Amino acid sequence: MSKSMYVRLSCLTAVQSQAGKPDAPCFLLRFVVLAWLGIGCAAGLSEAASPSAETKPLQAGVAVANITPWLGGGLVGNFGTPPPAEYVHDELYARCFLLDDGSTRIALVVCDNIYISREVLDEAKRQASEATGLPIDRILISGTHTHSSVSARWPNPLAPEKEFTEYQQFVAHRIADGIRCALYNLRPARVAWGVVDLPDHVFNRRWLMKPGTELLNPFGEPDRAKMNPGNSPNLLKPAGPVDPQIAFLAIETAEGRPLGLLANYSLHYVGGTGPKHISADYFGMFSDRIQQLLQADRLDPPFVAAMSNGTSGNINNVNFAVGRVRKQPYEQMRLVADACAEAVYRQYGKLTWQKSAPLGMRQRELELAVRKPTAEQLARSKQLLAEPERRDKFPHERAYAAKAIQQQESPDTVHILLQAVRIGDLGITAIPFETFSETGLELKARSPFKPTFTMELANGGYGYLPTPEQHELGGYETWLGTSKVEVQASTKIVDALLEMFSELK
Repeated sequence: MSKSMYVRLSCLTAVQSQAGKPDAPCFLLRFVVLAWLGIGCAAGLSEAASPSAETKPLQAGVAVANITPWLGGGLVGNFGTPPPAEYVHDELYARCFLLDDGSTRIALVVCDNIYISREVLDEAKRQASEATGLPIDRILISGTHTHSSVSARWPNPLAPEKEFTEYQQFVAHRIADGIRCALYNLRPARVAWGVVDLPDHVFNRRWLMKPGTELLNPFGEPDRAKMNPGNSPNLLKPAGPVDPQIAFLAIETAEGRPLGLLANYSLHYVGGTGPKHISADYFGMFSDRIQQLLQADRLDPPFVAAMSNGTSGNINNVNFAVGRVRKQPYEQMRLVADACAEAVYRQYGKLTWQKSAPLGMRQRELELAVRKPTAEQLARSKQLLAEPERRDKFPHERAYAAKAIQQQESPDTVHILLQAVRIGDLGITAIPFETFSETGLELKARSPFKPTFTMELANGGYGYLPTPEQHELGGYETWLGTSKVEVQASTKIVDALLEMFSELK
């Protein structure tokens, strides 16, 4: 007998008992009729006794864990040999947000780092799960892509090495610590989400050039698009769109005190640090500024904010149509961070707060083909590297000859991890690439959740993810070695994420 049928039978028996001993045939008839109609007097009570996730009170916890590397490590993110870090301008953190709707618990983490390999993040998840019981497939970890940090990625992300470096071990352990502290701080909470457009600071860095402009890739092959073209007289137009939207999740205690804020903006990074400085870039400055605007300083537990990186693989902070005036170190970072924080703050007072919100997360392994050099590219690369005295004929020719050989020696396929998250009506996707704005805009348009945003470089980092159409234009982001997986990868990723969203809906 089902629980609802038992409750209905008990209710009917109780009602009849007040009028005397029930007649058995009459009792049976009444029960059958009520069961068939589905209107037993306790039906509503039985539903109320097992409230859905929408009606259960939400809980949230936030925390940060310091992941600042020690001085002397190489600051990656630019061409050439990474220079050693000599000064910490501002500390790097893993910024952790944990939500619980009474039946599902999820953790979202944003790390101030340029790249963290999947295997390092898998280890962080393993440690956090072992310590807390939080399922591994309910943890999302992303990197901001600050260009003033020490990488925690393998030299070749397609071929993981057998042992972690000292810094990789440190990062994994500290991320796990941050998740544990967020769980320790779990308390009744309410959430809200919002969006605001801020087009002033995002520009497509890939430009189409006027007909007749010579553009060659490292293998001597023609390109049609150029990354960061400077103030060239041959500029024609940007090669793609931008996503001007800041989307954010706000968290407060049940009493209305600010607890956390997770924002997302599709801006690669800003840059402009002091020489050989470690810095979280504008991502960290945003966190400081929004905390100040919300008057959330020195709270217990501390307020935590994070700016995650959206789909910014082809987006930066320079408008090449007008150029950029050189500024003092950190000046441009602060300008962008303040503008983002103030835009979010203007929306904050308009938010609709939810004391309950259904949570869900799906993840999926996706196999992608690894790009390989053509026979001609491979032969050219081997010949070039066999002649150490020969100067480059094409841009970064020698560096990409080494990359071509590395691609050839890499496995034929790679398995990446994709995730889709639901927080009430808010949708979040996680992609382990530097993703183009076109992909993020497509996901926002086709997602059943409004708003939706994408956290790139999540659960690993495998280079750039141009769309098939952008691959046809060439340019730095499409070069073999910069782009490591098949040309159709972005299409397959979008399809998989939308399928997971359908499951969550």
